Amino acid sequence: MVERPRGTRDFYPNEMRLRSWLFDKFHAASKAHGFEEYDSPILEYEELYTRKQGEEITQQLFNFEDKGGRKVSLRPEMTPSLARMVMAQAKTLPLPLKWYSIPQCWRYERTQRGRGREHYQWNVDIWGTESISADAELISIMVHFFKSVGLNSEDLVIKISSRKVLEEVLGALGIDGNGFTQTCIIVDKMDKLPAEVIENQLTEIGLDSSSITTIQTILGIKELDKLEESLGEQSSAVLELRELFSMLESYNIREWIEFDASIVRGLAYYTGSVFEAHDRKGELRAICGGGRYDRLLSSLGGNDLPASGFGFGDMVIMELLTDRGLLPDITSGSQDVVISLGEELRPEAMSVASKLREKGRSVDVVLDDKKLKWAFRHADRIGASRLVMIMPEEWKDGKIKIKDLETGQDDEILVSSL
Repeated sequence: MVERPRGTRDFYPNEMRLRSWLFDKFHAASKAHGFEEYDSPILEYEELYTRKQGEEITQQLFNFEDKGGRKVSLRPEMTPSLARMVMAQAKTLPLPLKWYSIPQCWRYERTQRGRGREHYQWNVDIWGTESISADAELISIMVHFFKSVGLNSEDLVIKISSRKVLEEVLGALGIDGNGFTQTCIIVDKMDKLPAEVIENQLTEIGLDSSSITTIQTILGIKELDKLEESLGEQSSAVLELRELFSMLESYNIREWIEFDASIVRGLAYYTGSVFEAHDRKGELRAICGGGRYDRLLSSLGGNDLPASGFGFGDMVIMELLTDRGLLPDITSGSQDVVISLGEELRPEAMSVASKLREKGRSVDVVLDDKKLKWAFRHADRIGASRLVMIMPEEWKDGKIKIKDLETGQDDEILVSSL
């Protein structure tokens, strides 16, 4: 038997209906905040992802040489593609950009709950403004989506910090450049790996025990006031975070958010606020995450443009919605089932179906010689509201029989009235 590749998924119609429902919620939250949709090729040149060496993502590429000898890769994330697109038309695009996309992404990694080798990821980004209001707008979109699928602040928390926190701490310790990047990658795994493993990895990149203790202490802070005590009231990170939290108060979503200094995000391009949504029970990996990345374009050879955004995978949120019993029961969407009682009347059934479709109805024609009992069961299974029957005696009189499956009412109507 031929099997699908490990870490990938098939979407049967019942699963596809749920995926479409989820994507509709992504679209609705984005459009409610004034964002426009874009897309890009799933295949990119490998160099787009390997300019930043040392990141875990460069080890997870589905990469290969094409028939022309060019090194290409399936996209592991959308942000580099978006950056390429922005850079290509940076002088003509009206700023700020408010764009979103729902691309399929690929990473060759160990499969686990909520993580496969392919997934769909709702990406929402704002380019062209340094204002922290952009970061607040993004968090507002996330909360809008969560509410739309039936989740509340007792189910979820959005943890917020800033890369500037770690910048200030490591800067005081004399750690910058590549050392800063490596440290971010390691401490981003603090909630996934034992403390001794994190300590060993930090030691391997040259940090001494005193520096490691300082980092762990700062990243253990859960209150902005305590962060201010450590970094000082004039700390750029503290001032920026206070402004962000004030704006989120204006969005009336304060109960959804909390400060957590351990949120750093592993990708090297983040420069400011960073945030992740987690289930309150702590049973799942991060549901989504993002932050500010003002210096990405220069790493790709362009002129920097301030930007902020988040990525939101489809797999973890579906796990959470399943656990909470919040997934809807979605039928196929057909409104009418048309059946001919007798194979000789099937052309007439098709003619009736065509007329109904012209009126805007979604119609499923029974294509085989089936009994009426089967048609009733089929209509119930797909959630149809009417059964339209083409019957010999009625057809001779120019009529069809329609049963309203919700009320049980039977009607005979003239075909000409369709």
